[in-house]
Amino acid sequence: MALMTMPLGVSAQQQALFDFGWQFSREGKTISVDLPHDWDIYCTPDPKTGATGTGGGWYPGGKGEYRKTFKTPDGELVKLHFEGVYQRAEVFVNGQKAGQHGYGYTPFTVDVTPYLHKDKKQDNEVVVKVDNSQQPNCRWYSGSGIYRHVWLQTMPKLHIAENGVFVTTEEVANGRAIVKIEVTVNNESDQERDALVTVGQGQLMAKVPAGQSKTVSTTFAVQQPKLWSVEHPHLYEAVVELKEKGTVVDRQTTKYGIRTIAFDVEQGFRLNGQPVLINGACVHHDDGLLGAMAFDAAEIWKVRQMKEAGFNLIRTSHNPSTRAFLDACDSIGMLVIDEAFDGWRTQKNPFDYSTLIDSCYREDIHAMVLRDRNHPCVVSWSIGNEVIERKELRVVQTARQLKKAVLEVDNTRPVTEALCAWDRDWEIYDPHFEVLDIGGYNYMIFKHASDHQRDPKRIMWQTESYPRDAFRNWVTVRDNSYVLGDMVWTGLDYLGESGIGRYYYDGDRPGESYAPGGQPEWRGTYCGDVDVTGWRKPISHYRDMLWNSTKGAYMAVKEPNGYKGTIRETQWSVWPTWESWNWPGWEGKPIEVEVYTKEPQVKLYLNKKLVEEKEVSEKTQYKAVFKVNYEPGTLEAVAAAGSCTLSTAGEPARLRLTADRTMIAADGQDLAFITVEVVDAEGRVVPEAAIPCTVSVSGRGQLMAAGSADMKDFEPTTSPKLTTWKGRGMVVVRSSRKAGNAKISVSSSLPTASMTLKTK
Repeated sequence: MALMTMPLGVSAQQQALFDFGWQFSREGKTISVDLPHDWDIYCTPDPKTGATGTGGGWYPGGKGEYRKTFKTPDGELVKLHFEGVYQRAEVFVNGQKAGQHGYGYTPFTVDVTPYLHKDKKQDNEVVVKVDNSQQPNCRWYSGSGIYRHVWLQTMPKLHIAENGVFVTTEEVANGRAIVKIEVTVNNESDQERDALVTVGQGQLMAKVPAGQSKTVSTTFAVQQPKLWSVEHPHLYEAVVELKEKGTVVDRQTTKYGIRTIAFDVEQGFRLNGQPVLINGACVHHDDGLLGAMAFDAAEIWKVRQMKEAGFNLIRTSHNPSTRAFLDACDSIGMLVIDEAFDGWRTQKNPFDYSTLIDSCYREDIHAMVLRDRNHPCVVSWSIGNEVIERKELRVVQTARQLKKAVLEVDNTRPVTEALCAWDRDWEIYDPHFEVLDIGGYNYMIFKHASDHQRDPKRIMWQTESYPRDAFRNWVTVRDNSYVLGDMVWTGLDYLGESGIGRYYYDGDRPGESYAPGGQPEWRGTYCGDVDVTGWRKPISHYRDMLWNSTKGAYMAVKEPNGYKGTIRETQWSVWPTWESWNWPGWEGKPIEVEVYTKEPQVKLYLNKKLVEEKEVSEKTQYKAVFKVNYEPGTLEAVAAAGSCTLSTAGEPARLRLTADRTMIAADGQDLAFITVEVVDAEGRVVPEAAIPCTVSVSGRGQLMAAGSADMKDFEPTTSPKLTTWKGRGMVVVRSSRKAGNAKISVSSSLPTASMTLKTK
C-alpha cells in the first residue's frame, strides 16, 4: 500500500489531499495535472538553452502557474498546506494574494479563510504562481513546480497548533522509559478560551489568550518499552485530544519512537546505549527518473535502496527532505542528519539562498525542525554545507544565529555543519567548529589525528567522502572513537551536478564536472553506490562488506584499460567495474577480477579450472585481485562461506520485467517500479545490451517514467521511450484512482514483454 503521509498538527478528519485536478500553464500552454508535479522533468535537457546549467542538469526552470477550483468547506478556518514548491511561490485565492514563500525546500501554510466565498455553492479559485526563472539558483537538480503534496485543512479557531505535539524520550532505565509530550494550542479567535488537553489518561488545562498560543506538557512512564533502533524500528502512537466545554474540537495522532542518543569522544555514537559505527550516505532530494516529483512510494523506494546497500544513516544533502522520506526512515530503520541549507550569505550561485537568508532563515529552520523533531530517525540537525564565507569572521556569528534558531524549537539533538577546505587553511576554522556539537568534515577526515591532538574534545564525522576511499575511511572510524562515521558522496546517483563521478576516455571532453563550461554530455552524476534504477555497483557491495561483515563473497571485473579507450578517472569516480564476463575482442589478454570478502582464502576458477588461490586480510583491504587471460565461459570464486559466479551471456533473446510490487493502492498516488532487463536464451543479463524500447500502459495505471542509468541519455525520462544501458532499464507506473488491472507492455526489436499490475 502507498504511505500517504499527512501533515502533523491537524487531525485526519480535518484535512484532505489537494493534489488532484489542477490546471498547469506555462509558455502559453495549459494542461491538466495531478500533483506532485515537476515541469522540468518533462523537458529535454539542453546544454545550449538550459538555464539551470551544468549544476541543474541543463533543464529550463522558468515560470509556471497552477489553478484549481473548490467549494468552501465547513470549518471556522481553512488553510492550504504546501509540503514544497520550487520555488518563490505566490498563492492567490479569488484574485487576492493570500501568501508567499521563497525557499523551495521547506513546507509552508497559507490561511485562505478571509478570501473564500461565504456562499458554499460558489467555486473558489486558487492560483499558485511559481517562479524558478532566476537561474542558476541551485547546485544540483531542483525541479520546478508544486513537486510535493498539497493539503486542504479545516479547523476550529481553537486548535492544536501545526506541528504542535512534541514527543521526547526523557529517560530509559531499568526496563522503563519516561516520555514527555508537549502540546501547543493555538487560539485564533478574538477572545480568551479555556482548553482541556488529554494525552492518554492525563488531562491538562490551558487558558489561551485571544490570538495567542499556550504550551502544556506532561510525562508518563512506559514499562518494558520497545526501543526504536536501526535493526528494530518500533514506533508508538500518541493520541492527543483538545476539548472545549466537554466537546472534542481537535484530535491528533502522532507517531514517535522511544530511543536515546549520545555522542562523545570516548565512546563515539551510542543508540540506546549501544555503540554504532555510522556508515552513511549523502542523498539529494530528486527521485531519479521521476525528477523532483516526491511521491511517497518513491521516497520509500529510495530509503529501501540505501538500507539494502548496507547504509545506516542518510544525510539529506543539502536541504530538508519530505515528511514521507523521514516516515520511511522511521519505519525501515535508517538514521538521518537533517540538513537545512547548502550555503549562507556569500553566494555559490547568483540566485541561491544568499538572496533569502536574511529575510527567512529562522522561518525556514523552524519549518524543518518543528516538522521533523518527532522522527526518531533524526539524530542531528545540520545548518550548512561548505559555506563560501568560511574564512570571514562573520561566519561564526551566522553559525551561532542558525544554531540558536534550531535550539529555539528543539534542544534534544546535536547541531552539525559540513566544513571543507580548498587550500591549506584548516586550523583557522577552530572558532567555527567551537559553535558546533559535532564537526562535519567534507573530504578532510585525514586531519583527524592532528585536530584531536589540538582539540581533544571535538567530536567529528566525515560528512562527505570520495567513493574510492571506502577502506581508509572505514578503518578511521573503526579505530578512533571520536570519529563517529563516514558519509560517502553519494549513496544514489542523482540529476544535476552533471558529470560528477564520471570516468572518461581519451578523446572525450577532459576534466572534472566543474571544468569551465561543465560537462554538456551529462545530465546527472555517476558517483552513487547505487544507480537510479536500483542496481548496486560493485563499490556498494565492497562498502557493505567492510561495514557489515557480511559472509560470503562478491565478484566483479575491472574494465581493461584500452578496451574502449584509455580510461581517465575524476575525483568522485571509481574504476569502471562490472558484473560482467563479456569482453569480446579481448580473448587471451589479461583482465583483473576482484573478489570482496572477509573470508581468509579465495579460489578463482575459470571454466572449472583453478586459476589461483589468494589470501585475503586487512592487508589486502579485504580484496582478492586476480589477473586472468580472458576467455568466454564461467568464472567462479569460492570462499569458505560461499561462492559466486559470472558467466558469459549470449545474444539478446528477450526482455524480462520484474516489479518491486505487483499490487499497488488505487489511490492515484502509489507507484510500481519495474526493472527491465535484456536477457539471453538462458536468462542471463546481456551486460552491454543497448536496446531501444517503447513502453505502453493501459487500464488502471499511468506511465510516469521510463529510462536507464545512463546519465548521457537526454531522452526525457517521462517519455515512453527508453534505451537499455548495461542491459537494464526501469519503468515507473502510477496507479489510477479506481481498482482494477494495469497492463504494461515494452516493445522493441525483441519480442514484446508484458506484465499486469493490480490496483486495489
